[in-house]
Amino acid sequence: MAMASIASVTLDVADPSAADRFYTTAFGLDTQIRLRASEAPTTGFRGFTLALTVSQPATVNNLIDAALDAGATPLKPAAKSFWGYGGVVRAPDGTIWKVATSAKKDTGPDTRRIDEIVLLLGVVDVVASKRFYVERGLAVAKSFSRMYVEFAAGSSPVKLALYRRRALAKDVGVAPEGTGSHRLMIGGDAGPFTDPDGFAWEAASLTPTS
Repeated sequence: MAMASIASVTLDVADPSAADRFYTTAFGLDTQIRLRASEAPTTGFRGFTLALTVSQPATVNNLIDAALDAGATPLKPAAKSFWGYGGVVRAPDGTIWKVATSAKKDTGPDTRRIDEIVLLLGVVDVVASKRFYVERGLAVAKSFSRMYVEFAAGSSPVKLALYRRRALAKDVGVAPEGTGSHRLMIGGDAGPFTDPDGFAWEAASLTPTS
């Protein structure tokens, strides 16, 4: 049996054209993230973040600065930590983005290259959500007790990870409370379904590359 994975991530935004301009200008993303028009009510923390993993601090700074110039709101300035270097911004459409690297020093010129896109879902019970996703065909790549789970990405453009909701909110610098729509649709060959924390999946397959 083939491993289940994410084929697409769709953000519900008020203005898809404006959001497309932002993501292209700020992060150079075009086909990796889909956008669709929605006015679904939402307040506070939407329960997820998207993370861009890069190779060095210079790339973090470049992407964070580009996002701010394109209209993002700073949540956490780029800074060193015990695990590496990173910063957090909120896009104009409300989606929270973290840009980070495990490196603490630059090893070459900045290339703006994104090594990995990770969708982090904030969940109430990591163990229960891990079991839910394993039962639907996702393979665990890393697991740290009741704190964090990362699933194997395979050929997917986006990796899925689970984090405790309150811990995720703290990590990105926002209050954990939130109501209404997640403003997120995940596409994959495991769907359609809605997980224990209300994140919706739709049936979608990775498009073969020629």
